[in-house]
Amino acid sequence: MPPDNNPIGIVSGLLADYAHCIDSDELERWPDFFTEQARYRITTTFNHERGLPVGIIDAKNRNMLEDRVAALRKANIYEPQRYRHIISVVRITGESGGLVQAEAGFIVVRTMIDGRQELFVSGRYLDSIDLSGERAVFTEKLVVLDSDKIDTLLAIPL
Repeated sequence: MPPDNNPIGIVSGLLADYAHCIDSDELERWPDFFTEQARYRITTTFNHERGLPVGIIDAKNRNMLEDRVAALRKANIYEPQRYRHIISVVRITGESGGLVQAEAGFIVVRTMIDGRQELFVSGRYLDSIDLSGERAVFTEKLVVLDSDKIDTLLAIPL
């Protein structure tokens, strides 16, 4: 990472672009936010605090993310819906050798085809981000949900 670049600004921009991709239903671009061997996992605070490896979604590389998008587009049947992410200010929690660890809170409002809106989930992103290349990419994205009670339909990435 060049010395004149601010990691908080870079990570904030990455998260804004990431949320825009999902919220705009540009899911085919979603895997491009990750390195080839990146991990994407959604879990709950309960499981995370206890070190339990249980994930609601647990993808161990970008190919698995691409498969998830293909399944959403071609195989899964679910009610049409849209997400709108609201992401808090980013906090850098560590830096080493071009990698940055960051944390940000988020909420997602879900809008259904009938216009009904609801607070779908809240939680925090615990991210490891590679800043050494031409653009920032996730090496790991851990999505920790505040509640253990989630809608059984967690189709779209968070």
